[in-house]
Amino acid sequence: MSPTVIRIEDAHKVYNTGEVEVHALRGVSFEVKKGEFVAVMGPSGSGKSTMMNIIGCLDRVTNGSYLLDGIDVATLSKDQLADIRNQKIGFVFQSFNLISRTSVLDNVMLPMVYAGLPVPERQRRARLALASVGLAEKERSLPNQLSGGQQQRVALARALANEPSLILADEPTGALDTRTSEEVMNIFQGLNRENGITIVLITHEPDIAAYADRIVRFRDGRICEEGGRGEELAS
Repeated sequence: MSPTVIRIEDAHKVYNTGEVEVHALRGVSFEVKKGEFVAVMGPSGSGKSTMMNIIGCLDRVTNGSYLLDGIDVATLSKDQLADIRNQKIGFVFQSFNLISRTSVLDNVMLPMVYAGLPVPERQRRARLALASVGLAEKERSLPNQLSGGQQQRVALARALANEPSLILADEPTGALDTRTSEEVMNIFQGLNRENGITIVLITHEPDIAAYADRIVRFRDGRICEEGGRGEELAS
């Protein structure tokens, strides 16, 4: 049996906004095994983005626990959390977040600067990552010279640069057309099936969730449904 990468138990998240308390999560529990591809779905305000921030060590639970690779993240310092985000987790967002006046190669190398890798190793890894998403010939291009789909593939290559074991993707196809979305999702699926990378993906689109092995649905800060292969959504 595959080891558990993510274990969340009775997680609550409360935001205090002046005199109002917002309960973003209300007792959420679930697990993700190594090598799984999980899609998280739910309407706006359901808690799915809050959960993604917690999984990515960008936020903490108010009550409950979150174990990443068996380590309780509540016991870690800010520097240790930053190291985990840099070394274990690759992030992909809807908006790409590329530096516009910097080459594709330099954009992909950026996380490795923070990891302290020497320049030759940064270049080697960045070129491998670009090749893995089909953009080896674009390393000298600027982001604004690329299509939206190509920019998202650069963002995915950047997420792969530090060889993470977990990729978190928040609406990665939200700004893309249908054909380009399919190209990007085929890359995600290949990384999962061929490289064994664990993927947790937020989406509101059933055809995108259909690429995953399992669906977790959120509503009103709780999991309302879990299980089933993604292809079942498309049938």
